[in-house]
Amino acid sequence: MKKWIFLLSLMGILLSCTAEDVKFNNTAFQTLKNNVFWRAQSYQAYLTQSGNVIIEGSLGFEKVTLQTSSSAEQTFTLGADDISKAYFEDSSSDNAVSFYTGTNIGTGQIVITEFNSESQTISGTFKFTAVNKNEADTENPKISFTEGVFYKVPVIAEEMF
Repeated sequence: MKKWIFLLSLMGILLSCTAEDVKFNNTAFQTLKNNVFWRAQSYQAYLTQSGNVIIEGSLGFEKVTLQTSSSAEQTFTLGADDISKAYFEDSSSDNAVSFYTGTNIGTGQIVITEFNSESQTISGTFKFTAVNKNEADTENPKISFTEGVFYKVPVIAEEMF
């Protein structure tokens, strides 16, 4: 009798479980900055008249800016040209710092995994190593961002004035 009760209880538990995946639809912009978790408090993307996409994430005085040549779902290589590039700025003190990638400067990639034209959102991943604009700052010659994700960031079309 105890075996039957146990078996029925086990079957009840197994049948009550479903195979539904839990899905979160929270927008996000986060990364590891020099191996330390960094999550933007505010984020936004812009689609320029020339077709470039600019994705920005800010945390206080810190801002990460990603730029690609289009909204196409593809991988954009950083350090190859001045069209697809990345910036990091920290304007929190008198010693404000700026890091960037460009033609033969820095390395990395931005991968756009989804551009939803109906909901006007963009998603993807990124990683990059950027060079300090101030070459005299030998203590901080570069900065590294890894495991970066931007998910369903709202896109605004920029208008030319």
